[in-house]
Amino acid sequence: MSSSVIVWLRRDLRLADQAAFSAAAAEGPVIPVYVLDDETAKHRRMGGASRWWVHHSLASLDADLRARGSRLILRRGKCHEVLAALRRETGARRVHCLAHYEPWWRNAEAAVARQLDLVRHDGNYLAPPGTITSGAGTPYRIFTPFWRTLSARMPPPMPRPAPASLPAPAHWPQSEALEDWALLPRAPDWAGGMRAEWTPGEAGAQARLAAFADHAARYAGERNFPAIAGTSRLSPHLHFGEVSPAAVWHRIAATARPSETFLGELGWRDYAQNVILQLPDYAATNGRPGFEALPWRTGPEAEDDLAAWQRGRTGYPIVDAGMRELWATGWMHNRVRMIAASFLIKHLLIDWRAGERWFWDTLVDADYGANAVNWQWSAGTGVDANLFFRIMAPLSQSAKFAAAPYIRRWVPELAGLGDDEIHDPPLRPHGYPQQLIGHAEGRARALAALAQARGQPA
Repeated sequence: MSSSVIVWLRRDLRLADQAAFSAAAAEGPVIPVYVLDDETAKHRRMGGASRWWVHHSLASLDADLRARGSRLILRRGKCHEVLAALRRETGARRVHCLAHYEPWWRNAEAAVARQLDLVRHDGNYLAPPGTITSGAGTPYRIFTPFWRTLSARMPPPMPRPAPASLPAPAHWPQSEALEDWALLPRAPDWAGGMRAEWTPGEAGAQARLAAFADHAARYAGERNFPAIAGTSRLSPHLHFGEVSPAAVWHRIAATARPSETFLGELGWRDYAQNVILQLPDYAATNGRPGFEALPWRTGPEAEDDLAAWQRGRTGYPIVDAGMRELWATGWMHNRVRMIAASFLIKHLLIDWRAGERWFWDTLVDADYGANAVNWQWSAGTGVDANLFFRIMAPLSQSAKFAAAPYIRRWVPELAGLGDDEIHDPPLRPHGYPQQLIGHAEGRARALAALAQARGQPA
């Protein structure tokens, strides 16, 4: 086994267009390894929804590997310690991986590189984070010039097919059992909605991409309507690397009427990684320091309001529908994400970081960069963000984007109401709460808090 090579897997759970596998297979027998490393991630360990997804994605990847004469080795612990132990066990001479840019993964890569011959490859983004810069060589913090520069470098390289087979070592190292990791919820099993909605794994990603490609031309016109299946729902597959962004780009660009709007959303994903590369603590620190003085609500009443928001009990049907969809399926429609985030931040005046952490635990696409960038955009605190005083009106947003069927699905208490009443029921059906705060009152409170942060009279 002295010529074996390790492929270290994290959020790159695929065989097609996977540079680490291609490079390793050219060198010798390949040992694919996934390390469950909660210690290095610390407080950024995967949330419950992500752990559910990873369980099924790893099972799918192992089946794909076995069909090619290989298998997936599972170990738990600190990555650098686990990989060093595997080198001693197997005599592997090199480790290949796809580069990751979350701060804990950058730390882990540095620790591995101090002990092993580590080769990092690109492949999780359209362009390697940090390479899209201005003419002066400085990284962008604003999306528009970033996207202009990135799009000028497109298309990305053509994706490579999955290998037909992988060379195996003479003897396999021991693997832990996936079931022993207890990634799935048991008591209670709250994942029924996710099982109905998602098929984690590379095959599931390809099926989702094929389905979206058939109506991608309608994306720009339909993506804001939560009752329509107008979005791609590719975000968890992209997050866990079950399909490469290059593969998505080329598939959509090759359609009869490619959606420039959707390709721009792929660019936003790259942009978010470039932000956290510059500002690693972006999920905890305001991008605009002036917002540190904003007087967020705290105490028992604010905690009760946060809990009501998490449960989908705010009294605003569009917000409640989104929060219940999130709890049931691990996903929320993007337009509704913006409405729900704005409501928490501005109507309830609760720190955006509380919402970011809730999404981190409950989203199947909980991506550190995208989650932080999107929450700071909604809060107005980010380096590129919506202005704080632009406060979404959830009732008018609900009507504007024809959310009535969406609300009926997720808020069954309101299913009997007509389209003219369901967005803001004049009489609350039994069991459905009153509004936590009126829109005008919430808006006035938010603007007063902004004035206080700026040192202005309320």
